[in-house]
Amino acid sequence: MIEDFGGRVATVWSELRSTTRGLVERALQASNTASPHARNLPYDPRADLELSRLLAALDDRASETGTVLETEKNERLRHVANTCAAVLQDKTQSAEVFSQLVRRAEQQRDYRRIDALADALVSRFAPSEICELARNEDVVVRALANEALTQFPTSVLVGLLSDPVDSEIAREALRRQAVEYGSEEARQIVNALDQVDDL
Repeated sequence: MIEDFGGRVATVWSELRSTTRGLVERALQASNTASPHARNLPYDPRADLELSRLLAALDDRASETGTVLETEKNERLRHVANTCAAVLQDKTQSAEVFSQLVRRAEQQRDYRRIDALADALVSRFAPSEICELARNEDVVVRALANEALTQFPTSVLVGLLSDPVDSEIAREALRRQAVEYGSEEARQIVNALDQVDDL
């Protein structure tokens, strides 16, 4: 079936490790039966890169298939791509893959999926990983990351202040906690930081 989607997709598929290929096949079976998300499938985090490459190849092929593939194959191609994206959405802990999924959902105007990705940020990603996303060039990714950082406890953000790379982003999140959410603890820390800057 994968070979029907063109040379690049077939090549990426052939380069998948057997465990990753099995993961996609089981997810497709689950999506064809009852569950649209294969939540209970075992996941190897090393599969992130492989699935990301497969999703990119599938999406690229889907974007060029107006007349190349007949309708039935095009629908199957999109189904495989959506299943691959669903597995990544449920399992990934990679900032790069998260960005790819947000861009994909944004292009498809799938705002429900963007909300689901935003919900996954705080529960699945480390604060330093979210700071990396807050530096992303994509406006939506940055906005989601900045919003997620304001949801962390103030003490977690204070811990990031000693990191030369993440400190400015953590400081901005503390400012938002103080101004937008009325956190007295965050306000005191921001005031103290401002006083140090004035010295």
